[in-house]
Amino acid sequence: MRTKRKYFKTHMTRPRKKAGAKRRRQLEQKRRLLALGVAEETVERMNPKEIRDQLKYPAKVVKALEAASASE
Repeated sequence: MRTKRKYFKTHMTRPRKKAGAKRRRQLEQKRRLLALGVAEETVERMNPKEIRDQLKYPAKVVKALEAASASE
């Protein structure tokens, strides 16, 4: 049996996620939260999942921060 052309054109290995890229993404996400106005101490206490969840709805984060600052 011969190897068909369609098998030559496909990738044999898939690209793997790299640790450096992950750290870069997490740092960028932290910076985005800081830009929204979240306190640095608060961001440092959050784990990566909490940071991602906050960034899903940035308008809610800004609204919550404004409400918190208005109540003080």
